[in-house]
Amino acid sequence: MRNTQFNRRTFLSSSAAGIVAAAVSRGEAGAAVPPQMPMARFPEKTDLILLTDRAPQLETPLHYFRQDLTPNDAFYVRWHLSVIPTTVDLRTFRLTVGGHVDKPLSLSLNDLRTQFEPVETIAVNQCSGNGRSLFEPQIPGGQWQQGAMGNARWKGVRLKDLLDRAGVRAGAVDVSLNGLDSPPLPTVNDFVKSLDIDHARDVETLVAYEMNGKELPMLNGFPVRLVVPGWYATYWVKALNEIKVLPEKFDGYWMTKAYKIPNNATGIETPDALATDLIPINRFAVHSIFVRPEPGEVIRAGGRYAMEGLAMDSGVGIRRVEVSDDAGKSWKDAKLDAELGKYSWRRWRFDWTAGERGSHRFLVRATNAAGDLQLEKHWNHSGYMRMTIEHVDVTVA
Repeated sequence: MRNTQFNRRTFLSSSAAGIVAAAVSRGEAGAAVPPQMPMARFPEKTDLILLTDRAPQLETPLHYFRQDLTPNDAFYVRWHLSVIPTTVDLRTFRLTVGGHVDKPLSLSLNDLRTQFEPVETIAVNQCSGNGRSLFEPQIPGGQWQQGAMGNARWKGVRLKDLLDRAGVRAGAVDVSLNGLDSPPLPTVNDFVKSLDIDHARDVETLVAYEMNGKELPMLNGFPVRLVVPGWYATYWVKALNEIKVLPEKFDGYWMTKAYKIPNNATGIETPDALATDLIPINRFAVHSIFVRPEPGEVIRAGGRYAMEGLAMDSGVGIRRVEVSDDAGKSWKDAKLDAELGKYSWRRWRFDWTAGERGSHRFLVRATNAAGDLQLEKHWNHSGYMRMTIEHVDVTVA
């Protein structure tokens, strides 16, 4: 087991050296990344789409989503603060559990691995702003396309088991969660999130130390991170080192000011009527995307083309995916692959015969078991929880 990764100087220099501008960069099977997007290779990562380098924001190219589990080296990266951990000494690292408890804990990574029951789950980790660049009107912020997400098999311990060992006192309200990243200036708010006590004690909320059977990459939260299945990644605190039980509602900036959505079922508002009643973002919206074909792909006329994509929701379960090959005039059912788990994405497939030459627009929409479905129009001023019906344009030649 490793004790350290790379020092900050090595990390930053190798990251900078790996940044390459490309009008169009092609990866696996000739798949393209969005035009004019630079690529970067950070430590423990393959070439990813670069949004920012400090703090790192790296997007997964679409072709990696043709795999059910996203490879660790291709998994997207999102940090908020520029001072991120680039080395962790496991001899001294401790995860603390304190606050409104009877017996505060200080646990090493080995303690987590050996003293608690290991648990595994397959779950999508998705940035709140995934797809922000596609909102109309355009919204400022990280201009993610569809690659600010990934699906992985997470292994760790239940947060509930840690809290139970510490002995949560009566009257507990919230649990705050902090990581090893830190603000660059005293005026910048530390990135601390919270869950209400019942959600923190849910058996599906994990403190994970493995990702797809391996230790977490440094950029994805080594040595441990929170896993909150079905909820947006803002709650999945990376490099977790402090858990605190509180007898009152947590009032930190990243809960009370940031990551807020309109208080309605779809988190929707309009540019000329912004919502005034806001709540913290929470569960995934139902959503589906294309992973094949990719935008601008040329398809040979006369042949069968195997389309595929992904659909996901907060864990209720995808019931139906429909594809339109006539820009939304009519819809046909796609075939759904077997479920990998209720918090995993679900793959859909649709066979299409490429007939008439020229430009074609395909649409996809998903419906979950609760009847929630994607919307023709969806907008909010932060560009969060996108649930718009997606399209892809291709050429038949």
